[in-house]
Amino acid sequence: MSLVRDSQLRMLLIEGKIDEFNRQAEEEPPNLESTDLRAADLRGANLLHANLRDTYLRNADLRGVDLFHADLDGASIHAARISGARFPPSLPALEISVSHHLGVRMRAGRG
Repeated sequence: MSLVRDSQLRMLLIEGKIDEFNRQAEEEPPNLESTDLRAADLRGANLLHANLRDTYLRNADLRGVDLFHADLDGASIHAARISGARFPPSLPALEISVSHHLGVRMRAGRG
Protein backbone atom coordinates (compact mmCIF):
# COMPACT_ATOMS: atom_id res chain seq x y z
CA MET A 1 0.00 0.00 0.00
CA SER A 2 1.43 3.36 -0.98
CA LEU A 3 0.71 6.42 1.10
CA VAL A 4 -0.94 9.52 -0.32
CA ARG A 5 1.39 12.50 -0.06
CA ASP A 6 0.05 14.86 -2.70
CA SER A 7 -3.63 15.50 -1.94
CA GLN A 8 -4.92 19.03 -1.50
CA LEU A 9 -6.47 18.19 1.88
CA ARG A 10 -3.19 16.73 3.14
CA MET A 11 -1.27 19.80 2.05
CA LEU A 12 -3.70 22.09 3.89
CA LEU A 13 -3.11 20.13 7.09
CA ILE A 14 0.66 19.89 6.67
CA GLU A 15 0.90 23.62 5.95
CA GLY A 16 -1.20 24.44 9.03
CA LYS A 17 -4.10 25.88 7.02
CA ILE A 18 -6.64 24.41 9.43
CA ASP A 19 -9.35 27.02 8.79
CA GLU A 20 -9.33 26.31 5.05
CA PHE A 21 -9.33 22.56 5.71
CA ASN A 22 -12.32 22.98 8.04
CA ARG A 23 -14.23 25.00 5.43
CA GLN A 24 -13.83 22.15 2.98
CA ALA A 25 -14.68 19.55 5.66
CA GLU A 26 -18.01 21.32 6.28
CA GLU A 27 -18.97 20.81 2.63
CA GLU A 28 -18.00 17.14 2.46
CA PRO A 29 -16.44 14.74 4.99
CA PRO A 30 -12.70 14.64 4.31
CA ASN A 31 -11.34 11.55 2.60
CA LEU A 32 -7.82 11.07 3.92
CA GLU A 33 -7.62 7.32 3.39
CA SER A 34 -4.03 6.02 3.26
CA THR A 35 -2.66 9.52 3.80
CA ASP A 36 0.73 10.22 5.36
CA LEU A 37 0.02 12.59 8.26
CA ARG A 38 3.05 11.67 10.33
CA ALA A 39 4.03 14.45 12.74
CA ALA A 40 1.22 16.72 11.49
CA ASP A 41 -0.28 19.23 13.92
CA LEU A 42 -3.98 18.43 13.59
CA ARG A 43 -5.24 20.40 16.57
CA GLY A 44 -8.43 22.20 15.61
CA ALA A 45 -8.98 20.16 12.44
CA ASN A 46 -12.53 19.00 11.78
CA LEU A 47 -11.97 15.24 11.53
CA LEU A 48 -15.29 14.27 13.13
CA HIS A 49 -16.54 12.39 10.04
CA ALA A 50 -13.21 11.90 8.25
CA ASN A 51 -12.18 8.76 6.42
CA LEU A 52 -8.82 8.01 8.04
CA ARG A 53 -8.63 4.33 7.04
CA ASP A 54 -5.02 3.12 6.82
CA THR A 55 -3.73 6.62 7.58
CA TYR A 56 -0.36 7.14 9.28
CA LEU A 57 -0.89 9.44 12.24
CA ARG A 58 2.40 8.55 13.92
CA ASN A 59 3.76 11.38 16.04
CA ALA A 60 0.82 13.55 14.96
CA ASP A 61 -0.67 16.07 17.38
CA LEU A 62 -4.28 15.02 17.89
CA ARG A 63 -4.80 16.79 21.19
CA GLY A 64 -8.46 17.72 21.58
CA VAL A 65 -9.45 16.42 18.12
CA ASP A 66 -12.93 14.90 17.87
CA LEU A 67 -12.70 11.62 15.96
CA PHE A 68 -15.97 10.20 17.29
CA HIS A 69 -17.46 9.37 13.87
CA ALA A 70 -14.17 9.04 11.97
CA ASP A 71 -13.20 5.78 10.28
CA LEU A 72 -9.83 4.87 11.80
CA ASP A 73 -9.74 1.22 10.75
CA GLY A 74 -6.15 0.36 9.87
CA ALA A 75 -4.75 3.71 11.06
CA SER A 76 -1.63 3.94 13.21
CA ILE A 77 -1.27 6.49 16.02
CA HIS A 78 2.14 5.40 17.29
CA ALA A 79 3.58 8.03 19.66
CA ALA A 80 0.89 10.56 18.68
CA ARG A 81 -0.17 13.23 21.14
CA ILE A 82 -3.72 12.13 21.95
CA SER A 83 -4.61 13.90 25.20
CA GLY A 84 -8.24 14.98 25.03
CA ALA A 85 -8.85 13.29 21.66
CA ARG A 86 -12.27 11.64 21.35
CA PHE A 87 -12.13 8.26 19.61
CA PRO A 88 -14.98 6.28 18.02
CA PRO A 89 -16.79 3.85 20.32
CA SER A 90 -16.08 1.10 17.75
CA LEU A 91 -12.40 1.25 18.78
CA PRO A 92 -11.82 -0.42 22.15
CA ALA A 93 -9.46 1.36 24.54
CA LEU A 94 -7.02 -1.56 24.34
CA GLU A 95 -6.84 -1.24 20.55
CA ILE A 96 -6.07 2.48 20.84
CA SER A 97 -3.45 1.86 23.54
CA VAL A 98 -1.65 -0.87 21.59
CA SER A 99 -1.53 1.30 18.47
CA HIS A 100 -0.28 4.27 20.46
CA HIS A 101 2.47 2.37 22.26
CA LEU A 102 3.50 -0.25 19.68
CA GLY A 103 2.44 1.21 16.34
CA VAL A 104 -0.01 -1.59 15.54
CA ARG A 105 -2.73 -0.61 13.09
CA MET A 106 -6.11 -0.22 14.78
CA ARG A 107 -9.00 -2.50 13.90
CA ALA A 108 -12.55 -1.57 14.83
CA GLY A 109 -14.35 -4.15 16.92
CA ARG A 110 -11.19 -5.84 18.24
CA GLY A 111 -9.79 -5.67 21.72
